[in-house]
Amino acid sequence: MTMKRVRMPNKRDHGAPRRNIQRTALTALALGLTASTAAAVPSDSSLDAAGGQLFERAVRPLLAQHCYQCHGQDKQAGGLRLDSRQAMLRGGASGRPAITPGRPELSPLLSIAESAGKKETQHRLTQSQQRSLQQWVRLGAHWPGSKDSPAQAPIRDEQGRAEMKQALDNHWAFQPIHRPALPEVQNEQWAHNPIDLFILDRLEAAGLTPSQPADRSTLMRRAALDLIGLTPDFDAVQRFVNDESPEAFNKVVNRLLDSPRYGERWGRYWLDVARYADSKGYLAGGRERKYPYAYTYRDYVIRAFNEDKPFDRFILEQIAADKLDLKGEDKEALAAMGFLTVGPRFNGNIHDITDDRIDAITRGFMGLTVACARCHDHKYDPIPTQDYYSLYGVLRSSTEPDAAQLPVIREPAPSPEYNAYKKELAKRKQAIEDYKAKAYQTIQRELRANVGDYLLYIANTMPKHKQGDVKRKNRRRGGIRAWQAYLKRQTDENHPIFGPWHRLAALESAGFAKQARQIIDGLNAKGSGGKQVNPLVLETLRNNPPASMADAAKTYGQLFTQIDQRWQDGQKKSDGKAKKLENPSAEALRQVLYTQGGPTTFQPKQVERFFERKERGKVRSLRAKVDQLRVNSPAAPPRAMVMQDRNNPYNPRVFKRGNSRSRGDRVPRRFLQLLEGVDGGKTYKDSSGRLQVAKAIASPDNPLTARVMVNRIWLHHFGKPLVPSPSDFGLRSEPPSHPRLLDWLAAEFIESGWSVKHMHRLIMGSATYQQASHHRSACREVDPENELLWRMNRQRLEFEPLRDSLLKAANRLNNEIGGRPVQAFSEPFTPRRSIYGRIERQFMPDVLRTFDFAGPDSSKGRRPQTTVPQQALFLMNSPFVVQQVRH
Repeated sequence: MTMKRVRMPNKRDHGAPRRNIQRTALTALALGLTASTAAAVPSDSSLDAAGGQLFERAVRPLLAQHCYQCHGQDKQAGGLRLDSRQAMLRGGASGRPAITPGRPELSPLLSIAESAGKKETQHRLTQSQQRSLQQWVRLGAHWPGSKDSPAQAPIRDEQGRAEMKQALDNHWAFQPIHRPALPEVQNEQWAHNPIDLFILDRLEAAGLTPSQPADRSTLMRRAALDLIGLTPDFDAVQRFVNDESPEAFNKVVNRLLDSPRYGERWGRYWLDVARYADSKGYLAGGRERKYPYAYTYRDYVIRAFNEDKPFDRFILEQIAADKLDLKGEDKEALAAMGFLTVGPRFNGNIHDITDDRIDAITRGFMGLTVACARCHDHKYDPIPTQDYYSLYGVLRSSTEPDAAQLPVIREPAPSPEYNAYKKELAKRKQAIEDYKAKAYQTIQRELRANVGDYLLYIANTMPKHKQGDVKRKNRRRGGIRAWQAYLKRQTDENHPIFGPWHRLAALESAGFAKQARQIIDGLNAKGSGGKQVNPLVLETLRNNPPASMADAAKTYGQLFTQIDQRWQDGQKKSDGKAKKLENPSAEALRQVLYTQGGPTTFQPKQVERFFERKERGKVRSLRAKVDQLRVNSPAAPPRAMVMQDRNNPYNPRVFKRGNSRSRGDRVPRRFLQLLEGVDGGKTYKDSSGRLQVAKAIASPDNPLTARVMVNRIWLHHFGKPLVPSPSDFGLRSEPPSHPRLLDWLAAEFIESGWSVKHMHRLIMGSATYQQASHHRSACREVDPENELLWRMNRQRLEFEPLRDSLLKAANRLNNEIGGRPVQAFSEPFTPRRSIYGRIERQFMPDVLRTFDFAGPDSSKGRRPQTTVPQQALFLMNSPFVVQQVRH
């Protein structure tokens, strides 16, 4: 790839201050031999692939949930349909297209989505959803398989399924992993290990030769940046340069792998896959957006890489650590389940949260885009919608405990700080309980004092007696539901108190007064079933014959108000010693108001069911103070963000077109059918199935897991993976550049006990890795993209090692390991490593966006690479860089 010359801004152009020699030297020391190449312009096919994947993952579910109800096949408000690309381009009655592909600013649909994002409605779009819609339009509004038909997947017939099965059988990624025979090569003496034989075989076939070895200082720097993300010390470089033993480089690699800095470097790669962030993203209602304990997952990942935890165990712990037999210090492995729980929270939408977890599991571990089957059978891979909802049921069969119930993974030692923390925590929790206790008494008094208002609302919303659009006014939703449920239980028309109510409710509104009088006159003192009508109810109805159901509600309400007042007066006279009303008829009415299970009496723990917006907001603010203490207090004990199985597992149904309000057939909880040979196609009946899914993913018989992981390792060593799409090994993925090498590495990975460090030693010990990165014209003409690896790829330094190396060059780097996130990307700058910087999901720092940080909204297998002026300006003008220079 040719280098694009980028003109650096100067003082005259941008008002940049004069750079002195010290800053220039510091920047050069941090960057070293790392080259910045211009980002390649994506091809049309890659744009289609990206847009199609984005559509299936985010846009189609969004349209199905928020748009099809009013702009679909059955209904077209304003003459507009949004269930096909062509319909969007045609537009509605105005004749204006709803979208202009490639031009979000000219797409009215996006303006409407932005407006909807500011309103508290069921169709409110989160900022993440708005960004997805905007990006989809920017990429060309690609709609896979769409001609001029509604957005629904065709039902595959038997022939289609057979063709898909044949494609699966022929696809490289789904073949069993086997160790291929080593190729025979001419220049065998060049090879250091089997990796080189596979590379050299392809080079010789193309008439190419490998490059010369890199010089020792370059190789040392390459190894250090690869494994620990820091530039090497001068003394370490000199020791390696002067070490003439054959094992010199192996000793360097082992020393770097033993460094605690290694886990910080390679743990960050996995955090990209795990869509790690320290906050939840958009949440309405003032709820606490920071995760109090996300850092425990980050620390677990760092520790797992440092300890070279077998990758199959790594998988089990991240999906189902709570189901494993953990003892002693192993309890810290519970923090691994942050893989499931540190994702975005989509304003509390459980369907989107579960979809995100399915995507992280299947793309992260197996390179399968299962989330594309949320609304329909997968367009390209043999993944039916039923499989998606089988996994959906697995994850919905587990819940997250409240923050206070999360398991403590390491109890802090007694200290004044910890005691102060516990005291303050108890104080803030008690404030919540005090507020709820006060609200409990207030709400029960309010419900008993306003029985007539609730009965009037119920009467006016009855189908036969509806009074137009009835306003709820000051009635509590919880109170309405309580009365509705209570009256539903008392449906006997001979009930002493509510029998007359139900008889009156059965009348038509026309001629109500005359028929009501006949019913009341016929009641006498007994019902037809022999049950006596409560004399006070009968007397009140006779004295105030209702002309409508609304009148009956007012009459009942006045009677209950009188009874409650009589009881309150009696309590005052007896100093609260009275146990009941002396009149049996009055006592029967009082029991309706004061017996547990009645419409106005409930347990204190149920009080939040009756809260309205203001009260819910108050409790949220009090709970946010508790969460803030857990987030910000250094003395708070670390807890694991686990999930736990429900007592009764969730039995899933297919959501038609991804719409949770339109339920289809039931499906069993099970693993993917296309990989059913891994676990025998078993269904999970007695548990959530998380552990079984984890075991199926981590099985050596799974053809995907090992291939996906070794491809990720190769990517970060060479800057380019063997399989171009690290998180998609499906039928539309490009084949690996070296398929036999990929299989050999996967087999070696499994046989090594799933050791990631073993793979590092193997790859870095190869002559392929140790090549120089210089261009050679003859080779470049044959293989301009270096697919055959005739030289080492020159790689761009990511932001984290760039920042950390600047700190190290200024002798300011703090090597403390683990702990709560710190302020790393804005002033005041911390000298800790970048991996410990706080990652805000909704408000990601601009500097991270500038340097192509992996956005935490979804699992990322590979970061983008761009060349923009802001990157150069950061190194020239950033207060952070200036600060390092001054030190």
